[in-house]
Order: sequence, then structure tokens, then C-alpha cells
Amino acid sequence: MTTTYRYSAVTADGRNITGKTKGTSIHSVASTLVDQGLEVQGVRAKRNWAKLEITPYKADRADVMHFSRQLSAFIRAGVPIADAIDLIQGEMKDKVLSGVLADMSESLRRGDSLAAAISPHSDVFPPFYVSVLRSVELTGQLDVVLDQLSQYIERDLEARRKIKSALAYPVMVMALSLMTVGIMAGFVLPRFKTFFDGFDAELPLPTRMLLGFTDIFTTWWWAMGLFALGFTTVMLTFGRTPRGRKMKHGFLLKVPLVGVVVRYAVVERFCRILCSMVKAGVPLPDSLRLASDGCNNAIFEQGINRAREEMIEGKGLAQPIADTNLFPAAVTQMLAVGENTGTLDDQLESMASYYEKELEYKLKQLTTMFEPLTILFMAGMVGFVAVALVSAMYGIFNQVEV
Repeated sequence: MTTTYRYSAVTADGRNITGKTKGTSIHSVASTLVDQGLEVQGVRAKRNWAKLEITPYKADRADVMHFSRQLSAFIRAGVPIADAIDLIQGEMKDKVLSGVLADMSESLRRGDSLAAAISPHSDVFPPFYVSVLRSVELTGQLDVVLDQLSQYIERDLEARRKIKSALAYPVMVMALSLMTVGIMAGFVLPRFKTFFDGFDAELPLPTRMLLGFTDIFTTWWWAMGLFALGFTTVMLTFGRTPRGRKMKHGFLLKVPLVGVVVRYAVVERFCRILCSMVKAGVPLPDSLRLASDGCNNAIFEQGINRAREEMIEGKGLAQPIADTNLFPAAVTQMLAVGENTGTLDDQLESMASYYEKELEYKLKQLTTMFEPLTILFMAGMVGFVAVALVSAMYGIFNQVEV
């Protein structure tokens, strides 16, 4: 049965393109695109909204980590790759990754390489995953690289867990604050408004402001909800465009306190990926391209790609990286030491470990400052409501008594 597929690919002159085409399977579409001279980055079936076919295309990162580790062990033990994938697929609980592995096994048994088998599913794996396999498959170090990829994904998952853990309490307090305000504005304050209307008395300014907000909220709550939904949709859509992505990432880097955390996270990820690629014997220009893809920050991607072009022109690595003005001075100094002494992988590993610890410290600092600010925000809102209501009651009592 013919199905519509979306694809992303790279042309012969290096341009990234996307489009739609029809085919009977992912691999038939991928083969057609390869015949057209394109380097396939990803192929997936178009979702049919009319039939409510909402399929999660991203596999769980933890499952990708376990898959990489298991496949590395099987290859090291001499098990054929297709048989190893069949064994892993038989125990895989993630439906998305299980389907991908079944398709990869079929492709491998047709004679495709591992990189060719996994290329149509690059949207399921981390951005650099397929490119890494494509770069090192012929080096004979596939088991080593898969093990390094699993280690990187494990560290990335741990970093994400720490970030979520650090932000969980402040986010919960903020959500409770907004929920409290919503309940008071929607249910509690309107009853006070009815109570105050029964008295022919002038209300204090804070009370009038509070009741005015209540009137707006209870009358136009649907319009406010639609505006919030529309604004969020527009911002998310714009954020996926190249220009929107660049603006969003540039803004995050400039936000006080948050910008330092984002910068350290990107630097740690860059050092970790580049270290893994250098250790695996991937050529440095390719390693930089893969590290750039893995940064997940448009500003850093642009700077690293510019540094990569300068490095290819013979300007070395440390100075072009320093010229981007994106990396701390310690990074460029360590890169220079690694270039001069031939220990680039060791220096990168040291930097990755250092910035991993620094990131954890900065997260603790951010959380320490964010928690009291969140509590003050909640206390300020609740306090303003209390002052407005109490002052109104005292005012009414005094006017009635007179």
C-alpha cells in the first residue's frame, strides 16, 4: 500500500532539504532518494490527523542507550549484527524502537550496512548518532564507538535528570501559586464582590484593583485562554524555524543566571561528543560537525561550523574556537595544549568532566536563588489579596459605624 512519507536529506552541495513523497515502505523511499543523489537524514510516515494516528516518533533515550550498549557487547563477542539486532528487538519494550530494529534487521539481511539501515530512522535517535556510525563503520571500531555513544547518552540522561530535579520544586511552587490565584479569582473573589456591593461604601484602591481583575477574569476567561493557546502555538511554531531557533537560543544565553547554565551545558556536551569522536578515530573536521549537531543550540552550531571552516583552511582548532567568543577561555587554552602535545582527547575529557561538575554547581546556585523568589512571588500575590480584602472590610465597618 502506498503511503505518504516526509523526509529530510542533504544535497550534493551540502544543502539541507525536506519534502514529501509516496512509497510502499521507509526503505523504498530511502532508496529512491539515494538514487537521486541525496544523503538521507530521516524518513517517516506522514501522520494522518483525520484518522487520529498520533505516533510518537522519538524513542526513549534510556532504551537507545541500552540498545547501543547491548549491540556493542554482541559485536565484540562476534555475533553478526543482524542476529544481534534480532535478539535485542525480541526483548525491546519500546514499541517505536522495536519497530525500527525490525526494519533495520530486514535492511541488514538485504546487504545494507548498519549506517544505511539506520539512516532512514535518524529522527528516532539523537541528532549525531547516525552520522557517527556512518563515519566510523569502516574503521573496525564499531563496538568501541557504540559503547562510547551509550556512555554519552547515559551522561546526558543523568544531566537532564539533575536539571529536572533541581527545577521540580520551584516549578511546583509556581504552579500552585498560579492555581491559587485562579481559584480565588474565579470562585472566591466574586462572592466577596457580591458582599461588598450590598454596602453603599467607597472601597480602597487595592480592593477596587482586585475586583476589577476579577471582573475581567470571570468575563473574558475564555478569550484569555484562547490568547494564551494561540500565543503558545505561534511561539512554538516560530521556535522550530531556523530564525526562531536562533533567536530563542540567543535569548536564553543572555538571560541572567539562566544563560550561564545554558552555556555550561552546551560546552559540556560539545566537549563530551568531540572527545568521543576523537577517541574513535573520526577525522577532526567530521568530529566538529558531529559535535556541532549535538550542541542543540543554533548560536553554538553557527560558531562551531565557522571555526570548522577556518580549521580546514589551516588555522588550527584552538584559535578559531576562541574567535567565536562563545567558549570560556579555559576551553581554548586546553584545546591549544591538546593540539600542541597530541593529547586532544585527554584534554577534552578533562574539560567535559570539569564542566559537568560546574554545571551541577551552577544549577544548585540557580535553584537556591529561584526558590525564595518563587516563594516571595506567591506570598506577594496572596498578601495583596489579603490586604485588599481586610482593608475593604475595615473601611466598610468604619463608614457604616459613622
